[in-house]
Amino acid sequence: MKRRLLTLFFALFFVSTSIFAAPNSAVTPEHRHSWWTLRHMAVIDRVKQGNVDLIFIGDSITHSWENAGKELWEKYYAPRNAVNMGFSGDRTQHVLWRLDNGEIDGISPKAAVIMIGTNNSNGNDNTAEEIADGIIAICKKLRKDLPKTKILLLAIFPRGEKPGPQREKNAKAGEFASKIAGDDLDPQDMIRYLDIGPKFLEPDQSLSKEIMPDYLHPNAKGYEIWAEAVEPKLKELMGEKEPKNSK
Repeated sequence: MKRRLLTLFFALFFVSTSIFAAPNSAVTPEHRHSWWTLRHMAVIDRVKQGNVDLIFIGDSITHSWENAGKELWEKYYAPRNAVNMGFSGDRTQHVLWRLDNGEIDGISPKAAVIMIGTNNSNGNDNTAEEIADGIIAICKKLRKDLPKTKILLLAIFPRGEKPGPQREKNAKAGEFASKIAGDDLDPQDMIRYLDIGPKFLEPDQSLSKEIMPDYLHPNAKGYEIWAEAVEPKLKELMGEKEPKNSK
């Protein structure tokens, strides 16, 4: 009898802990504060104006198209009526909150470029699988709310001067997330996955300060590599016959 009671106790304990376990933070929409809210409202004001054919979704690496990548943005993306939805410091959960709260309301872009997840990979914050869950949740949100928008999902860019645990975690997250572009999960072929990370790396797999001075954020040269690497695929997704500003 005692053995049966003990067995029952442990069974109930494990069931209760699974029921009340904290959800994966990477897929739980989360609001931030201060300047972030102001930028969020500015994005909403922009999309309300319409004429949005391309959106970029991400963190500080995308945000900085407005800084280090500004000239290249003007060359490649401003003529395509692009909107920058990159927010410095964002994680997948912050992107989900923004998408739930007005940033894609009333628009139907031809394409969306997503590159997010590196901020989720700090320490023990999220596992590679959890980060992938967050990325996939973003893709599903876009597919649901913007059914005509094709998605270019980019692998998380390499970070750190040399290969290490965080870079490896991000690489695994990208590999797991890439499954959303598979035949079974994407029957309409609306999502394309592209890993341009190797283009930033030296032959010994190190990152050069000439491309990412802090081993995380690209400089102008890094943004040029990014733009040129995605151009053929982006042109295809947007239905363009010739690249913009190709002359």
